Amino acid sequence: MIFWFSVGIVAAVLTMFGFIPQIIRMYRTRSVKDISVLTLVQFTLGVALWAVYGVFINDLIVIGANMVSLSTLIVALGLYFHYRGTLQRPDIPGEA
Repeated sequence: MIFWFSVGIVAAVLTMFGFIPQIIRMYRTRSVKDISVLTLVQFTLGVALWAVYGVFINDLIVIGANMVSLSTLIVALGLYFHYRGTLQRPDIPGEA
């Protein structure tokens, strides 16, 4: 039981913070030219539905992980819409 609980926690942490590197890159470069808004919207809706499902099954790990993920995706969407119409800053040297 502890093994599967640990698997759930690790999966939740990886998912919760999966978009953080992209958010940092969007903020630093002020560029969203390589970002698919459809992908962001799809993930946002999927994560929101997972959170609703977590409430239905009363699973705090599912609820918590997806609420944090939803927050990061909302930030990513906000950055996307903020930077989509601005002049794109060139890539920062040394960043991959």
